[in-house]
Amino acid sequence: MLAVVWRRSSTPQLPFDAAVDAPDHPVLRLAIRQLGEYFAGARRRFDVPLEFRGTDFQRQVWSTLLTIPFAETRSYLDVARLVGNPAAVRAVGAANGRNPISIIAPCHRVIGTGGHLTGFGGGLEAKAWLLAHESPQRDLLAAG
Repeated sequence: MLAVVWRRSSTPQLPFDAAVDAPDHPVLRLAIRQLGEYFAGARRRFDVPLEFRGTDFQRQVWSTLLTIPFAETRSYLDVARLVGNPAAVRAVGAANGRNPISIIAPCHRVIGTGGHLTGFGGGLEAKAWLLAHESPQRDLLAAG
């Protein structure tokens, strides 16, 4: 099982054991390579094989995160609507907060309805950095 967990968080991110039993596992090596490419600005989408472990609702939310395009955001309400339950905004937030593969399933792309940054396991500074990292202006600056 693969998990991307923020170390600075004071609360457990996962409801299950996130230890890596096989550090040389091909999926883990692929994830490490793809995360390195993402941070180097060379990857916009991940194709690591995923098997989410959580409740049906959590898996539905996490799968929805995978549909948010690079450099775009959705509100918690948008995600609640996409999972078919517009009243479940808080539940979407809770599921988002328990996302075991942050960045790969881009929970950082989920923001408050008014466009403000809210909750993130790595802290709001990290969330802001990730969004800026994906910013279309970043591409323009690199090209110019």
